[in-house]
Amino acid sequence: MKPRTTIWNAPRLLPALPAALLALTLVACGDKAPPPKPVALNAPVELTPAPVQKPAEDPQADADKALAASVKDALLDAKALNAHDIDVVAKRGVVTLFGTTKTHALRSMAEKVAARVSGVTLVENKLAVVAGS
Repeated sequence: MKPRTTIWNAPRLLPALPAALLALTLVACGDKAPPPKPVALNAPVELTPAPVQKPAEDPQADADKALAASVKDALLDAKALNAHDIDVVAKRGVVTLFGTTKTHALRSMAEKVAARVSGVTLVENKLAVVAGS
C-alpha cells in the first residue's frame, strides 16, 4: 500500500502554504468601506451650572443652639461647678449634659442648674463622677 500524500509530507507543497494563507487573509478583508461617522444635527450646547442655593436654615436648630448656650452660661455662673468640663447638647427642649464632675453632689447640682433654665423641658444627665477632674 502506497502512503498517502499530505501537505506535511509533500516537500513541494510546504513552501506554498504561507502564500495560500496570505491569499485567504486578503480575500477575507473585502472591499467594503468603513461606515460614515455620525454628524451632529444641532450645534453643541454649553451648559451653565445652576447657582448653588444654600439650604434653608432650620429655625429649630437655631433655637437648640441658643438653648444649649443658655444652659452652658448658667453652668458657668454656678461658681461651685467646673463647667469647662461639661458639654451641653439641646434638642427641642431636651438638654443632655456630657463630661465629668468631681463628686455626685456637683453632678446633681449641674442637673438642677440646667433644669432651671427657661425653655428646658427635660435634663438627661450623662455626667461621670471622676475624682480629681
